[in-house]
Amino acid sequence: MIESLRLLHDRITGAAPPPELLKEMTRAFEDLAVELGLYAVSEREQITGHRIDLPGRGQALVPVFTVDESDDEHVRGSVRFGRYYLGGNGAAHGGAIPLVFDEMLGRLANAGGRPISRTAYLRVDYRSITPLDRDLRAEAWFDREEGRKRFLRGAIFDGETRCAEAEGLFVALNPGQP
Repeated sequence: MIESLRLLHDRITGAAPPPELLKEMTRAFEDLAVELGLYAVSEREQITGHRIDLPGRGQALVPVFTVDESDDEHVRGSVRFGRYYLGGNGAAHGGAIPLVFDEMLGRLANAGGRPISRTAYLRVDYRSITPLDRDLRAEAWFDREEGRKRFLRGAIFDGETRCAEAEGLFVALNPGQP
């Protein structure tokens, strides 16, 4: 379902349908929303955001990051920004790139049985255009840990070209902290 939604996002972004079709599709989307509303569950019971076996943990908002290798200190894989993430002139929107870094660094910050942490800050430096519709190499690594603070870094590459790099601070939650 999530992959179909991602495809739908890309197709809606790249389409200019006639008014009659827009009305028909709007009704269909509204009908689907009502039907899914019948199955609403709590955050802890929902599928989206909790499926580590799916790209982006099953969240349609996050660009697809596919893990090729990982351990407690690094993660490496590929990311693909579809048309939905278009910022202009064939480049990924600058706001979509931090989503990928937050996903990669957050996954790593919580790996290896470490207590759950939250993003305290995420700094992204844009080095080159991040292109759409092709697999880009993405990697993140654990830099250091100071008490509850976890410092991580990451980068996205198009071939040998560094598109963006990030530095993040994640802070481990105290017991009972949401």
